[in-house]
Amino acid sequence: MRIALVSEHADPLAAIGGADSGGQNVHVAALALALAERGHEVTVHTRRTAPDQPRVVDMGRGVTVDHVPAGPPAPIPKDELPPYMPAFADHLARLWSARPPDVAHAHFWMSGLAALAAAEPLGVPVVQTFHALGTVKRRWQGAADTSPPDRIAVERDVGLRAAAVLATCTDEVRELRAMGVPEDQVTVVPCGVDLELFTPEGPAAARDGRPRVLCVGRMVPRKGYDTVIRALRDVPGAELVIVGDEPAEVERLREVAAACRLEDRVRLVGGVAHGDVPALMRSADVLVTVPWYEPFGMVPLEALACGVPVIASAVGGHLDTVAGCGVLVPPRRPLALADALRDLLARPGLRAALGEAGARRARTRYGWPEVAARTESVYRREVEPCTLICSG
Repeated sequence: MRIALVSEHADPLAAIGGADSGGQNVHVAALALALAERGHEVTVHTRRTAPDQPRVVDMGRGVTVDHVPAGPPAPIPKDELPPYMPAFADHLARLWSARPPDVAHAHFWMSGLAALAAAEPLGVPVVQTFHALGTVKRRWQGAADTSPPDRIAVERDVGLRAAAVLATCTDEVRELRAMGVPEDQVTVVPCGVDLELFTPEGPAAARDGRPRVLCVGRMVPRKGYDTVIRALRDVPGAELVIVGDEPAEVERLREVAAACRLEDRVRLVGGVAHGDVPALMRSADVLVTVPWYEPFGMVPLEALACGVPVIASAVGGHLDTVAGCGVLVPPRRPLALADALRDLLARPGLRAALGEAGARRARTRYGWPEVAARTESVYRREVEPCTLICSG
């Protein structure tokens, strides 16, 4: 099949760790390569963000990245991108009119809007993955939510018009149903993990002998790193290493650590190359990820694959990935997190058992070849009826 992946703000070639670059970038990149490994021709359409950015880049065998000229060739916060989606859609329409894909798979709500505008006149089926829903963001962030006012209405429209919706976890199915998207239109296909990179075996980063608590991910307030810092006050002797690179949030967290008098036990190490993350994870006694909400959560899955025990907030995708092989705590509850940390750090046998269980779960359920095969099965379900109708 010719497959178009549309990812308006999450370039699969971008560095990870900023405010608008994280799990979706990794997801799109890994899915594209895994689909190509299955013999498909894959093009990823993402917005151009620099004037010297090559228009087309070969990302790997069978995968091309198309940098779409839509708006200024500069980084723009994703919540400010809607005015440029008509130009994005026009670009797709021109390309696809000349050589239509068999299926378009849109990632995030704005990608869905652009993909549908270009694909519907051509009869190309659109599969939608939201990665995050406006209803959930509004519920947790309230007045701090910077999403465009019409996001929720547009998401509902995209969900109804798409040929199929891929939810990344079972909790998302409930949210989609509440939005009015028919449940028989939704299939759960999780994000995956690179099981060749994230393994229990391999080098571990150096450490100084103190119990190590690790946080990795996008540096935004809703990820709950301040909750972890506050919990550390009640976990004597442990160090907290936080990986991520967004200057405003880093400065805010430094202030939280100073207010808690934990400057000597909280290390904000900045961004780390994706390939160096497994060694850092293997150096940790426990990985903590306690966002207020989490559509899926790729970082805890990567830690599980490394055999590292995980403490996660009991939200979203964590209810599928971590439950039963890690520890779940309420979000935004430092005391509950501190209790869980003290207990886990004091019990090496439990940490070992959780690490083994997590690695087993990652290996059996979440490898990218498995995720790509499940994604492909949805594509074929939507493409084959269209092929029959068109040929008839």
